[in-house]
Amino acid sequence: MNRVVITGMGIYSCIGKNLDEVTQSLYNGRSGIVLDPDRKEFGYRSGLTGFLEKPDLKGTLDRRARIMLPEQGEYAYVATLEALKNAGISQDYINDHEIGILYGNDSSAKSVIETNDIIRDKKDTMLVGSGSVFQTMNSTVTMNLATIFKLRGINLTISAACASGSHSIGIGYQFIKAGLQDCIICGGAQEINKYSMGSFDALSAFSVLESEPEHASRPFDRDRDGLVPSGGGATVILESLDSAVKRGANILGEIVGYGFSSNGGHISNPTVDGPVRSLNMALKDSGLRSSEVDYINAHATSTPAGDLSEAKAIHEVFGSSRPLVSSTKSMTGHECWMAGASEVIYSMLMMQNGFVAPNINFENPDEESVKLNIAKKTVEKDIIVFLSNSFGFGGTNSSLIIKKP
Repeated sequence: MNRVVITGMGIYSCIGKNLDEVTQSLYNGRSGIVLDPDRKEFGYRSGLTGFLEKPDLKGTLDRRARIMLPEQGEYAYVATLEALKNAGISQDYINDHEIGILYGNDSSAKSVIETNDIIRDKKDTMLVGSGSVFQTMNSTVTMNLATIFKLRGINLTISAACASGSHSIGIGYQFIKAGLQDCIICGGAQEINKYSMGSFDALSAFSVLESEPEHASRPFDRDRDGLVPSGGGATVILESLDSAVKRGANILGEIVGYGFSSNGGHISNPTVDGPVRSLNMALKDSGLRSSEVDYINAHATSTPAGDLSEAKAIHEVFGSSRPLVSSTKSMTGHECWMAGASEVIYSMLMMQNGFVAPNINFENPDEESVKLNIAKKTVEKDIIVFLSNSFGFGGTNSSLIIKKP
């Protein structure tokens, strides 16, 4: 079995457009949440969202490539450019090696809606444009990036709700561990337009603390009232240790454990048992004891039921060792299909820079979060091992354990 390492990272997030900006935001506990008046006008119950500027790709990508990319594809492209540069992987290297892509994406709402609006209005499918079909498909990110970067390895989209990005890394880890690939681009992307989140808002799942957007996302806090939607793109480069050493790559971390499970119950209500099984599986795969985990980046989205069940699960598995815990969603909001990948990057940046980012807006614990060692403020900490949780609708759970090289 091959050892699997991370050799590159790239991020485009509401708390920063690159690794350096994101590191500063994490350390300073800076929120990227705003109130969007367009959402209120459109009919949203909550106008809260993470804010991202649209990347300017003119001069970087030709027009044909640009018209194929939906919004989340643009975020993923920018993040992947940074990750490849961070890994020291050039286009010449890609051309000479079989590199794959596994990326998390579970919607392309804006492209689908805009395409059907044109057909409904004009009564002519020929007016939607040649790029429409490639923007609307759920596999849009992987098909576009594989084409742009001329990738010749595995080419697959992972659709697993809010665990999509995490599962993409876990499955990439398994592919490389088994010797099927030497290098895979993994990650997650999430569109943030007003069309993408209306059905979530209809569930009354979003926070309505609109008077103070930066304080609306309150993971584990007793007064939390719902999540704040967000998005962007996050890419990590996974590589076999042999491949990384052979090309003299800078090894950023090693993936040592991947756990997964399905709750097998209600389509949206969380459980404790499912996450516990995912956590225990990741620990077993890593060969580590629970006491060896220094930090947990919790899934905790700021929903009443979800945070409560995760706190119970973390306490059940890690109650005796009480590692530091925080949810970076307190700053970023819930980045959905991207979150599992971005939160690995956020945790990697903490590991590289010797700190644990704060769980901002955590003022009053509830009956379960009081049992956890939650970082209310930035903590200077030498992280050797961290764990990242991601859970999604349908009861899909993913836990990743990563070790400092």
